[in-house]
Amino acid sequence: MDKYQKIPDVVIKRLPIYLRYLDQLSAMDVETVSSQQMGDDLNLNPAQIRKDLSIFGDFGVKGMGYRVSDLSEKLRSILGLDKEIPIILVGVGNLGAALCQYNRYQSPSTRIVSVFDGHPSKVGQTVGSMVVKPMEDMEDFVQQNKVKMGIITVPSQAAQKVADQMIESGITVILNFAPTLIHVPSNVKVQNSDVTTELQALSYYL
Repeated sequence: MDKYQKIPDVVIKRLPIYLRYLDQLSAMDVETVSSQQMGDDLNLNPAQIRKDLSIFGDFGVKGMGYRVSDLSEKLRSILGLDKEIPIILVGVGNLGAALCQYNRYQSPSTRIVSVFDGHPSKVGQTVGSMVVKPMEDMEDFVQQNKVKMGIITVPSQAAQKVADQMIESGITVILNFAPTLIHVPSNVKVQNSDVTTELQALSYYL
């Protein structure tokens, strides 16, 4: 867990943005890119981009900028995307099912490998080619498959209980889509994703 504790969260959150941009350049057969061009295209300060990347090493080539393929490869390694990351998901509602379908086709590195739900009526159903398992099977599955990341897509009133069970099973990183904050130990990382609060923030600009 030291990896994310030493680097500001805001920097880590920008790395996937850089990586996606580099992948787009690679698809267009662009071989090099400057921080100025990156800044213009991403609407970010070029100096901030250089500062972010310099935290992890000297990736630029003087007079050329960054080699797209090299920087992309290094960012994948930094983010741990050079290997497959197994994920479990709890909560097979509309959002949970949609994430399973999206992940199945779109993500080469992060992959939902099992789905759980606390409602007996949903256990045994197939979602995104996976059979929904009961919550009591979570701990054995997580430990046997060395899963460290979990996604919560349950109603707010169930989120804390699900988080607690994930942590007891061995999960150390949680993406929480429930519209509520969850409390976790200091050695567990949580990213909250709430569409409602994002829309409320955007309403300021109207």
